[in-house]
Amino acid sequence: MTARSDAAAPRSGRRRRAGKPQRSEASLGVLLGITAYSLWGLLPLYFVMLNPAGAVEIVANRVVWSLAFCALLLTITRAWPKFLAAIRDVRVLGTLATAAVLIAVNWLTYTYGVTTGHAIESSLGYFINPLVSVLLGVIVLKEKLRRLQWAAVGVGFAAVVVLTVAYGRLPWIALILAFSFGLYGFVKKRVGPKVDAASSLSVETAVLTPIAVAVMIVLGVSGQATLGNHGAGHFWWMAASGVITAVPLLLFGASARRLPMTTIGLLQYFAPVLQFLLAITVLGEKMGIERWIGFCIVWLALILLTVDMLRNYGQNRTLRRAAAAR
Repeated sequence: MTARSDAAAPRSGRRRRAGKPQRSEASLGVLLGITAYSLWGLLPLYFVMLNPAGAVEIVANRVVWSLAFCALLLTITRAWPKFLAAIRDVRVLGTLATAAVLIAVNWLTYTYGVTTGHAIESSLGYFINPLVSVLLGVIVLKEKLRRLQWAAVGVGFAAVVVLTVAYGRLPWIALILAFSFGLYGFVKKRVGPKVDAASSLSVETAVLTPIAVAVMIVLGVSGQATLGNHGAGHFWWMAASGVITAVPLLLFGASARRLPMTTIGLLQYFAPVLQFLLAITVLGEKMGIERWIGFCIVWLALILLTVDMLRNYGQNRTLRRAAAAR
């Protein structure tokens, strides 16, 4: 064997050995992502267990207990300096405050939808969220859409029209969920890697906590609060909202750092699929033929969007390989 081939062998071996951690990291990312989206998909069951608490009380408790959990997490991980740095940065604080308002609207709308018998429509919001994100890219970022993306948006618009006829009204729960979460994603991207997931969530919940505490006091004084009036079990289920809120977000953050956006885009369908299945099986909500038609049109739009995403990812990967070869 020549000296050149002897030198090449260790290098190729190193490449193979280096490739294994990368594959394991990607596998871990997929596992973390599936876990996060599955937990979000099971949220309807959790909200049903909090009956007779209403949406406003659930969200107020969710904010307060999430802050308590985040404080504990920051203490264990010794991440208080990062949190304080985010608070001191006026631009970051303003961006996260805007994100906090958007996620509060999203939480309140989703909780209201599930607790009032509109879990199917709530799942629709997360089905159409990718379409809304594409549309927001055009409106906010002035992006140019590819043909399949335009087709997906057009089909999605047709689905909203069909579902408006099916429901006898505009599916406002789904639309608020889709636009609030889509805008939340855009706002969070402005922060980028400046703030880690735990500090970001801590700042957002800290911004909302004064309002949440005020709501809890008002509900308590008026006799409408259920937190301390329905036994220890109900109290601890309400208190668990902090963990139930924070854990999926942290898992998602860990997953997003290990996976390309294409994979994240595919994993995001786990949550609405689970929510939809729970709504029609466990929660017993009915699907008329008009709603089935509307949902099928939405799924067609998502198929178009997914095909475009995968094709674009494949083309970009080919270009990157060609550039690397040159």
